Amino acid sequence: MSDTDRAATDADDAAPSRPAATARTATPADGASPATGAVLAELQRVTRGTLAERLGIQLLEARADRVVGTMPVAGNTQPYGLLHGGASVALAETLGSYAAALHAGPGRQAVGLEVSATHHRGVRDGVVTGRATALHLGRTTASYEIVVEDETARRVCTARLTCLLIAARGESQSTDTSDLLATEPASVADPRD
Repeated sequence: MSDTDRAATDADDAAPSRPAATARTATPADGASPATGAVLAELQRVTRGTLAERLGIQLLEARADRVVGTMPVAGNTQPYGLLHGGASVALAETLGSYAAALHAGPGRQAVGLEVSATHHRGVRDGVVTGRATALHLGRTTASYEIVVEDETARRVCTARLTCLLIAARGESQSTDTSDLLATEPASVADPRD
């Protein structure tokens, strides 16, 4: 198993349905209004001690159809001083999983089925920005394309994530933030799903 595969697996095992580390703003899928302070506090609470927090991921925008977040390059490099491919994949999976969890809605959670990534160029410093955009928002699955760019908007990595949407169970019920968004609609599901 490569370092990239291992990092992606670790990210999925660590928090398959957890949102990104810190949230500045969160918006419902229809873009009507920012999420409440309670939602932001819950997002920050459930990510303490997770991979997303250790990587320094910060959430900038959050809706079921689009999530944007940043991650510093410093501290997330491989021995050659470049941004580690596994860190890019972990950023991508975090953003996509957070969006899928918002789409899943109250009493449900998102778990990763597949993640893949193509690394286009290396980055040595600064901050990278990831944008997860919905490709499919169905009743049982959600798929996202996640583009990671450097500070000059050059594409660093392109990833694709598919999540299975299931009933919340076990420990993750205590970290299910979707109940806080129950009054705010998620994206419209594809009727073919």
